[in-house]
Amino acid sequence: MSELGIFHHPTLAATEAAYLRQFADGPLFADWVQRFSTSAHGDFTRWQAAMAALPRLNPTNLSFGDRVSATGPVTRQESEQLQQSLRDFMPWRKGPFQLFDQRINTEWRSDWKWQRLAPHLPNLTGQRILDVGSGNGYFGWRLLGAGAKAVLGVDPTLLFCMQHLAINRYLASDANWVLPLKFEELPVMQFDGVLSMGVVYHRRDPQEHVTALVQQLKPGGWLALESLVMPQGGAIYPATQPKDAPGHRYARMRNVWCVPDTHQMLNWMQQAGCTDVRLVDENITTIAEQQPTPWMTFESLVHTLNPQDPTQTVEGYPAPRRAIVLGTRA
Repeated sequence: MSELGIFHHPTLAATEAAYLRQFADGPLFADWVQRFSTSAHGDFTRWQAAMAALPRLNPTNLSFGDRVSATGPVTRQESEQLQQSLRDFMPWRKGPFQLFDQRINTEWRSDWKWQRLAPHLPNLTGQRILDVGSGNGYFGWRLLGAGAKAVLGVDPTLLFCMQHLAINRYLASDANWVLPLKFEELPVMQFDGVLSMGVVYHRRDPQEHVTALVQQLKPGGWLALESLVMPQGGAIYPATQPKDAPGHRYARMRNVWCVPDTHQMLNWMQQAGCTDVRLVDENITTIAEQQPTPWMTFESLVHTLNPQDPTQTVEGYPAPRRAIVLGTRA
């Protein structure tokens, strides 16, 4: 992978334009920066104004720990301005973060998921890693903190890309990227490691997705695949049901094509050409790990569970649990 210069985009502040550089060779990146525009999302002008309103602050301490942070002195007026600008990027899903005195308590305690994954990863020193469905790039910061050289995050949701730019206004790193791309748009780039966290169950063909993930790896590279899972032998296929059927969604989520069991996840990895495939974590998701906060005030896990029986979703499926499987490209 190489960096081929700087895009200067007229709708972005200079600091963001300098940051949004090409990550690899080839024609792919000829137009992605144009997705930072009102034609890509009607709220872009509002987000652009919020970015411009972020106060110019100089952090004295950076941390890529559980609460990714950039902290330092801030006046009351600057604090109020910072909070207002950051709130314009709600809802905040992945985190937590802290920017100066503003603690962004996100919907997900993504630090808990990282704590379950990190002990099983190889030595990341100097590695280049792809984060598929990266959201605002939280896991990218954790990967850098663990020694990675560079992380490319891809997520087609423009809001998450803007959140990442806001965070990076103060972390000021050119090693963690979040680009408004679909995974399918990437050429094969041969990373040292790939994360796919909470994506595979949204794919019509999960095996195809896992195979494509493995193809993004160098020989000997590692893949971390995380998914919603069912108890053994109980895979479900909600989106294949008629749209008016009670079970067409899972936990109120549309576009959930397959929630596998862990055996199926392991098989996907093996069929894609991975060796040393292993289940490293399986955990029931609780409302302490995923919940509404002042930074994410919309529907969350608690609203998707049967109020009479929280071991089931409102559709009658088993309540969410998640598993992480690791493997190595042969």
